Amino acid sequence: MHDDLVDQIYEASFIPEKWPRILDELAGMTEAKGGLLFSARDKVLSWTTSDNLEDVFQTYVKDGWFARCDRRVCMMGKAHDSFLIENDYWSQEEFETNPIYQDFFRPRGLGCSAGTGLMLPTGDRIVFSIERTLDRGPMEKPFVERLNELRPHLARSALIAARLGLKSATGASEALTKLGLPTILLDANGCAVEMTNISDEVAAQLVIGAKDRVGLKDKQANELFWTSLQTLHLHSDSNVNSFPLRDGDNQAAMVAHIVPISRSAHDMFAKSYAILVLTPVAKKSVPPVELVRSLFDLTASEARVARKLAGGKSVEKIAESGGVALSTVRTQLRQVMEKTGCSRQAELVALLANISLQR
Repeated sequence: MHDDLVDQIYEASFIPEKWPRILDELAGMTEAKGGLLFSARDKVLSWTTSDNLEDVFQTYVKDGWFARCDRRVCMMGKAHDSFLIENDYWSQEEFETNPIYQDFFRPRGLGCSAGTGLMLPTGDRIVFSIERTLDRGPMEKPFVERLNELRPHLARSALIAARLGLKSATGASEALTKLGLPTILLDANGCAVEMTNISDEVAAQLVIGAKDRVGLKDKQANELFWTSLQTLHLHSDSNVNSFPLRDGDNQAAMVAHIVPISRSAHDMFAKSYAILVLTPVAKKSVPPVELVRSLFDLTASEARVARKLAGGKSVEKIAESGGVALSTVRTQLRQVMEKTGCSRQAELVALLANISLQR
């Protein structure tokens, strides 16, 4: 894991002017030309890109190519948990004859990308895309895997940045207000520095102790919360920084995200160490793999096990359909339970079965 790059990603949560450099870093590590970040909510589009691609994507948006391009639709429509290249959702013939590629990307020397779409329960739709030149060719698997290592961090940071409209706030209070979500600024001891958008429903989930030390009534979530705070600076793949928060009926009511205050973001949030952001959960149907993974820091294989369990499959059937050993699936199941704070398989199934995109 590139710790310095992860720090930069979290810095960009609140300092969106940093995104072009981060997109350049992602492009550099995958032998690409540049990258872009799009976010949309309530029909409002915000975007930013590497400096050397800004003119290209200015034309892409203003001249209507974005509206006609079906690339992001294919990304969002495919239940996935990783960055995808064109051949993951189009046949070679479809790729070669795609009019947007023929008329827009290829004449500009582009035409190969690795992208990922994030559908968040806040209603935000986010797309990252790393663009390669046509003559360099499709993104190879090792490069896609490098991007996937960073994907959970990109998702958490982009959630914040998207809510801010990819524009810097003038101060901490404005930033927290623009987020429009329940948020708590925390110092290194887990004490609240500032709290915003805390409704009675959210307050009922919190335990505020001496010196405004924050705790969560959900015991499993509280353990994950404190473990996350204590290991936040390590940027380890095993860290769980997004986890469910249950209500009195033991149903997932919100998802808690712990986002570190990194680098120059400290100038905005003096004395703050991290921010706790709570996103709503709608109780509708079995969630797609991509949503489960983005919420709970699951690996691709763990997310697939979680979704199949929520869909009613047994551990034995999951192993059989995936062509893997039963012991492997049981290990993945145990890891999913640890990351979601569940102690029993039935509890995990009940938790996952009531999470879906908010409509």
